[in-house]
Amino acid sequence: QVQLTESGGGLVQAGGSLRLSCTVSGVPFRSVGLAWFRQAPGNEREFVAAIAHYGGELWYHDSVKGRFTISKDNAKNTLYLQMNSLKPEDTGLYYCAKLSTYSATGDFGTHNVRFWGQGTQVNVSS
Repeated sequence: QVQLTESGGGLVQAGGSLRLSCTVSGVPFRSVGLAWFRQAPGNEREFVAAIAHYGGELWYHDSVKGRFTISKDNAKNTLYLQMNSLKPEDTGLYYCAKLSTYSATGDFGTHNVRFWGQGTQVNVSS
Protein backbone atom coordinates (compact mmCIF):
# COMPACT_ATOMS: atom_id res chain seq x y z
CA GLN A 1 0.00 0.00 0.00
CA VAL A 2 1.54 3.27 -1.16
CA GLN A 3 1.53 6.05 1.42
CA LEU A 4 2.72 9.62 0.96
CA THR A 5 2.88 11.80 4.07
CA GLU A 6 3.65 15.51 3.79
CA SER A 7 4.89 17.83 6.52
CA GLY A 8 6.55 21.21 6.91
CA GLY A 9 3.78 23.58 5.95
CA GLY A 10 2.95 26.68 7.94
CA LEU A 11 2.52 30.44 7.95
CA VAL A 12 5.35 32.61 6.68
CA GLN A 13 5.73 36.23 5.62
CA ALA A 14 6.38 37.13 2.01
CA GLY A 15 10.06 36.72 1.22
CA GLY A 16 10.46 33.94 3.73
CA SER A 17 11.28 30.25 3.28
CA LEU A 18 9.79 26.87 4.08
CA ARG A 19 10.91 23.31 3.42
CA LEU A 20 8.29 20.68 2.77
CA SER A 21 8.95 16.99 3.28
CA CYS A 22 7.16 13.90 2.01
CA THR A 23 7.92 10.45 3.35
CA VAL A 24 7.10 7.61 0.97
CA SER A 25 6.32 4.02 1.89
CA GLY A 26 4.91 0.93 0.21
CA VAL A 27 6.93 1.30 -2.97
CA PRO A 28 10.66 1.07 -3.89
CA PHE A 29 11.62 4.71 -3.45
CA ARG A 30 14.41 4.69 -6.01
CA SER A 31 12.07 3.46 -8.74
CA VAL A 32 9.39 6.14 -8.57
CA GLY A 33 9.05 9.56 -10.07
CA LEU A 34 7.69 12.10 -7.61
CA ALA A 35 6.19 15.55 -7.77
CA TRP A 36 4.68 18.42 -5.83
CA PHE A 37 1.36 19.99 -6.75
CA ARG A 38 -0.59 22.74 -5.03
CA GLN A 39 -4.15 23.93 -4.86
CA ALA A 40 -5.43 27.31 -3.78
CA PRO A 41 -9.09 27.78 -2.73
CA GLY A 42 -11.30 27.96 -5.79
CA ASN A 43 -8.51 26.91 -8.13
CA GLU A 44 -7.59 23.67 -9.80
CA ARG A 45 -4.68 21.60 -8.54
CA GLU A 46 -1.56 22.74 -10.37
CA PHE A 47 1.90 21.31 -10.97
CA VAL A 48 4.82 22.78 -9.01
CA ALA A 49 7.87 20.55 -9.48
CA ALA A 50 8.87 16.98 -10.34
CA ILE A 51 11.92 14.75 -10.08
CA ALA A 52 12.60 11.67 -12.17
CA HIS A 53 13.20 8.28 -10.56
CA TYR A 54 16.44 7.90 -12.48
CA GLY A 55 17.76 11.10 -10.91
CA GLY A 56 19.20 14.21 -12.44
CA GLU A 57 16.12 15.33 -14.33
CA LEU A 58 14.01 17.99 -12.68
CA TRP A 59 11.03 19.99 -13.87
CA TYR A 60 9.50 23.19 -12.49
CA HIS A 61 6.48 25.31 -13.19
CA ASP A 62 7.60 28.65 -14.59
CA SER A 63 6.14 30.50 -11.59
CA VAL A 64 8.54 28.82 -9.15
CA LYS A 65 11.73 28.52 -11.21
CA GLY A 66 14.68 30.05 -9.39
CA ARG A 67 12.81 30.07 -6.06
CA PHE A 68 11.87 26.45 -5.38
CA THR A 69 14.11 23.38 -5.39
CA ILE A 70 12.90 19.78 -5.48
CA SER A 71 15.18 17.04 -4.16
CA LYS A 72 15.05 13.61 -2.61
CA ASP A 73 17.00 11.51 -0.13
CA ASN A 74 16.94 7.86 -1.17
CA ALA A 75 18.33 6.74 2.20
CA LYS A 76 15.41 8.38 4.02
CA ASN A 77 12.70 7.66 1.43
CA THR A 78 11.90 11.34 1.57
CA LEU A 79 11.06 13.96 -1.03
CA TYR A 80 11.68 17.65 -0.32
CA LEU A 81 10.58 21.01 -1.65
CA GLN A 82 12.71 23.95 -0.56
CA MET A 83 10.72 27.12 -1.09
CA ASN A 84 12.51 30.48 -0.95
CA SER A 85 11.37 34.03 -1.67
CA LEU A 86 7.80 33.02 -1.01
CA LYS A 87 4.99 35.15 -2.37
CA PRO A 88 1.34 35.42 -1.27
CA GLU A 89 0.33 33.70 -4.52
CA ASP A 90 2.26 30.61 -3.35
CA THR A 91 -0.43 30.07 -0.71
CA GLY A 92 -2.22 26.76 -1.00
CA LEU A 93 -2.46 23.12 -0.01
CA TYR A 94 0.70 21.38 -1.21
CA TYR A 95 0.44 17.75 -2.24
CA CYS A 96 3.12 15.14 -2.70
CA ALA A 97 2.43 12.86 -5.66
CA LYS A 98 3.71 9.60 -7.10
CA LEU A 99 3.92 9.90 -10.86
CA SER A 100 2.61 7.19 -13.15
CA THR A 101 3.91 8.87 -16.31
CA TYR A 102 6.32 11.62 -17.24
CA SER A 103 5.65 14.60 -19.46
CA ALA A 104 8.07 14.99 -22.34
CA THR A 105 7.54 18.76 -22.24
CA GLY A 106 7.55 19.13 -18.46
CA ASP A 107 3.90 20.14 -18.56
CA PHE A 108 2.68 17.82 -15.82
CA GLY A 109 -0.94 17.50 -14.85
CA THR A 110 -3.05 15.49 -12.45
CA HIS A 111 -3.39 12.84 -15.18
CA ASN A 112 0.33 12.03 -14.65
CA VAL A 113 -0.31 11.12 -10.99
CA ARG A 114 -1.11 7.69 -9.56
CA PHE A 115 -1.14 8.42 -5.81
CA TRP A 116 -1.57 11.53 -3.68
CA GLY A 117 -0.63 12.51 -0.16
CA GLN A 118 -3.10 14.28 2.12
CA GLY A 119 -1.48 17.70 1.68
CA THR A 120 0.19 20.27 3.90
CA GLN A 121 -1.01 23.88 4.09
CA VAL A 122 1.26 26.78 3.18
CA ASN A 123 0.12 30.32 3.93
CA VAL A 124 2.18 33.30 2.83
CA SER A 125 1.20 36.67 4.25
CA SER A 126 1.92 39.96 2.52
